[in-house]
Amino acid sequence: MIKIMEVPTRSPLLLAQLLNVWETSVRATHTFLSDAEIIAIKKYVPEALTQIEHLLVATDENDAPITFMGIADHKLEMLFVAPQERGRGYGKQLIQEGVQKYGVRTLTVNEQNPAARGFYEHMGFYPYHRSDTDEQGNPYPILYMKLKDESPLLTH
Repeated sequence: MIKIMEVPTRSPLLLAQLLNVWETSVRATHTFLSDAEIIAIKKYVPEALTQIEHLLVATDENDAPITFMGIADHKLEMLFVAPQERGRGYGKQLIQEGVQKYGVRTLTVNEQNPAARGFYEHMGFYPYHRSDTDEQGNPYPILYMKLKDESPLLTH
């Protein structure tokens, strides 16, 4: 049984554990990124984890983080699941929590990550805008997605 909790205080140990979840997840899903690009991006992840308004972490029976989500201004800013935990419904649980308790209504996803796009579409989000570059201006197309008004996620 996993536990999901908001983490207001982000200890160095937690940040190191989440950085590991981030890196293993990115290596499994962001195959369009080179090793050098992943290493370069990794430098900014601890700061992003520290600065995000709401950080929700799901832990396993040993209290080890297995997935996490960051939310700011009703937008899903990050969702990463440890590769060995994918397909078990943990991402779905976090999205449900984000929508119902934190008002998540929008997100962005790399177009080159079709599994993530498919997951978000399954969860009731749809693309409404596309950018040829990511937020840093790199040549990675981004899809902007919104939650459908009639999504079952909006009902308890």
